[in-house]
This record gives sequence, C-alpha cells and structure tokens, in this order.
Amino acid sequence: MATLATVTEKKAQVGADEKSERKPQRGRVDDKFKIFSGTANEALADEVCTFLGMTRGQALVTRFSDGEAYTQIQENVRGADVFVMQPTCRPVDEHLMELLLMIDALKRASARRITAVVPYYGYSRQDRKDKPRAPISAKVVADLLTTAGADRALIIDPHAPQIQGFFNIPVDHLFASPVLVDHFRKLNLPNLTVVSPDAGGVERARFFAKKMEAALAIVDKRRVEMNVAEIMHVIGDVNGRTCLVIDDLIDTAGTLVKTASALMENGATAVYACASHAVLSGAAVENIAKSHFTEVVVTNTIPLSEAAQKEPKIRVLSIAGLIGRAIQSIHEETSVSKLFL
Repeated sequence: MATLATVTEKKAQVGADEKSERKPQRGRVDDKFKIFSGTANEALADEVCTFLGMTRGQALVTRFSDGEAYTQIQENVRGADVFVMQPTCRPVDEHLMELLLMIDALKRASARRITAVVPYYGYSRQDRKDKPRAPISAKVVADLLTTAGADRALIIDPHAPQIQGFFNIPVDHLFASPVLVDHFRKLNLPNLTVVSPDAGGVERARFFAKKMEAALAIVDKRRVEMNVAEIMHVIGDVNGRTCLVIDDLIDTAGTLVKTASALMENGATAVYACASHAVLSGAAVENIAKSHFTEVVVTNTIPLSEAAQKEPKIRVLSIAGLIGRAIQSIHEETSVSKLFL
C-alpha cells in the first residue's frame, strides 16, 4: 500500500514532468514561438535564431515602384508568441514603416502576443520638448508601435531611460554593457579611467567604471548647433592614464573625436571608445580613422557600412546572444533581470 508521502512524491514528479513538457528548450521546435525580421538587420535576426536553435519566420517584405512598403507573413501564426526584430536605423522612416506593417499583419493573422524587438530605437534623441513648438518624437514612435498592435517591446540602450515611460505596454530595456565590459576586461587596460563625453551620460559611465573598477572623468561640452559640439574642458584627472569613452551611440563622431583630442591634450596616454549603436552617418568613419582613438568598439544592433567594416579602428561585437536570451526569457515568462550586470 502506497504511503501518503509516496503519493505526494509521485504527484510532484508528474507535475514536474508536465512542466518540463510545457517549457520550451533551446534547439527544440516550438510551433507557437516564432521570430520574424524586417530588412533593417536580417543578419542579426538570423544570428539570434541560430543562438536559439530555430529558423526565422517566413515573411515577404518588399516595395511598390513608388516606394510604398508591402509586407506579408507567409506562414501560420495563429495563437503564436511572435517576436519582430527591426532596428529603426537608416533609412529610419522606411524601416519604421516596415516594422509597423509587420506588426499589423501579425495582429490581423491572430498572433497571440506580438513583441517588437527594436535593437536600435530611432528618434530616441528627440525625447523631450527642448525648444518651443517641437515634437517629442520618441513618444510618437512608442504610440505608433502600440497602435499597430505590439503587446510589448524589447529595446536596447535607448538614448534616455525615460523612453520606457512613453509606452503604455510592458517594455524590457536591455543594456549592451555585459558584452562591452567583457571585451574591455579581456584587454586589461592599464590605469583605466572611464570617461563620459557629456553630463547626460555620467550615470552610464559611472556604472561602467564600477564594473571595470576604474576611475571616472567627465568631458564638459557645449552644443552650438545640431550635430556640432564644442568641447570645453575635462573634469577629472586623466594625465598618464588610459581613457575609455562611453556613449550610447555614435552618429557623426564629431563629439567623440573632439573628446579624444581633449583627453590627449590633458595627458592621456591612449584613448578607446565604445558605444551600443554605430549610427555612423556622414563623415563618421573618416573622422574616426583620423582620430586619436586606438580602438572604437560598437555592437551589431545596426549593420555597418562597407567602409566601416574595413576601418581597422572600428571593432564590432555581437549582441545576438544577449537578445536571444532575453527573447527566450520573455517567451518562457522568466526574469529578464538576470541578463543585467
């Protein structure tokens, strides 16, 4: 005759077995778990799918002769937990429109849940009304994603943390710092000082400096017009030290290059830089090539141009594993905070 303890143990074992059957595992086919991608960064989407041991969902994304975007989901998604990957990088409006149309198509195809995975969140620099009669464009984009049908969003290092509050749906905000910190720890740079290129990035730089067990410095700048910044002076001791400039994105690289010059003028022995998003517009690659930087490290949230790929000072780290683990945690409804440093 079975004892009460034996019966309880058997029930617990059955419950555990059922739970393990319900829980998706890496490399296991799950018809209700799908990842789709627009045309902005298909290579990253494929890398994430490879990490998760799955195949990217089939979708047609094309354009009419007048430039209008057209999308069609080419497989069954009814009742599925769907993730749409699309950084809103250059050309920003075209890629944003692709993302919105894919979300709408998935919603109308009865997907159970749609998560917009936006590795680079375009318009994030327009996060406040800094001039009279100016829009808060980052809020507009958040509203567009929600209205299109996204149930939640996954974004990486937006320009300002408050952008999470612009959404009326759950937002998972990832940091690229685990990937970047790991890289610079391996370099074992001597006498390291982490530098914020402006006052707005101090919190990011302080966090990085703590993880690297390094000193902190700030470069004071005054922006004279859009995409043009005048470097004023360095706050902190950088004389005889290796400097690592931390930023969320590199656009024209004008601020970054002037920061490097200011640090070298104040006695820095070497200057490195890292950023999550390599926007690299205009003459950015040329500016970096002529700069004092030893190395500029970025992630692959945005695909790099051919010129950027050939520039020896620019190094790209993959963020696919971080995104893949976050997507898996969201699908399995487990904590994403374990991915933070």
